[in-house]
Amino acid sequence: MNPQSTEHSFYARDSVHQLAPLTWPGAKPLALALVVSAEYYDLYPAPHAFTPPNVPGGFGRGPYPDFRAFSIREYGNRVGVFRVMNIIEKAGLKATLAADAHVATTRSEVVTTAMALGWDIAGHGVSVTEVIGEHLTEVQERDYLDRSLTPLRQLAGSKICGWHGAEYGESTRTPSLLAEQGISYLLDWPHDERVVPMATPNGTILSLPMSADLDDVMAHWHRKISMQRWCRSVLDAVQRLCQEGVNGGRLLILNLHPWLIGQPYRSSHLEQLLQQLCSRDDIWFTTTDRMAAHAAPPSPLQRSPLETADMTLR
Repeated sequence: MNPQSTEHSFYARDSVHQLAPLTWPGAKPLALALVVSAEYYDLYPAPHAFTPPNVPGGFGRGPYPDFRAFSIREYGNRVGVFRVMNIIEKAGLKATLAADAHVATTRSEVVTTAMALGWDIAGHGVSVTEVIGEHLTEVQERDYLDRSLTPLRQLAGSKICGWHGAEYGESTRTPSLLAEQGISYLLDWPHDERVVPMATPNGTILSLPMSADLDDVMAHWHRKISMQRWCRSVLDAVQRLCQEGVNGGRLLILNLHPWLIGQPYRSSHLEQLLQQLCSRDDIWFTTTDRMAAHAAPPSPLQRSPLETADMTLR
């Protein structure tokens, strides 16, 4: 892929009407999964690290050490994540923990608790203050992925299937390098409401689009939407997707950040939302690993998707 191009060759330009319908288990029109993003904020980011100037949790770029931003993320890993875990478990659901390498090495209890609950574990970069971008060389990015995934693999003792980049960050090489690492799906492309196969030189990787619009940080921190309005928005989205999903399964993946939605006054709204969602009988409540496993094509797609206009999911 040419990094100077305004296009890419990961998938064909299929509209919602062109891919063969995907049927979820039980013929449910909607598959819904929760991702809980556990993130570490470096007091002193590495000299080569790219940190977005508006990374949530702080008040803009300031002198280091930035104890305010560090402490807000620390709250998520000390308090908020366990509150969110309890709420999700109380609802009878499982989730995916997207954990970065620093959480795995310095707050391993977060990862081991999720594993004990039977949750999926996905890679989430090195830290929230070190984001992938085109500024990395291929060698540097490959090293970044190694540093991100190795601590999780050592803790989990099993294959890590999924990836959610810190701050959704990717380069033009990331899907291919993730496939090289044995990652089967990524969550960083909010480009659809279905599973989209992405062809790379290292084989197919699936895109499971998370709803960036309903991401709690995007909704509450950046756009200042109230919890009541956010809950209503999720319910409205579910209603619409269930209606349209009868003609081909849709998905909704909600990204939750414990430092934000794990706050006492926000978490009660999450609890009420999950109760309302679980009262429906037209949703397949699943995890991202299981969603990807169900949607995986029967065989890897090696050709460029632009040459495979009839690419379909079975």
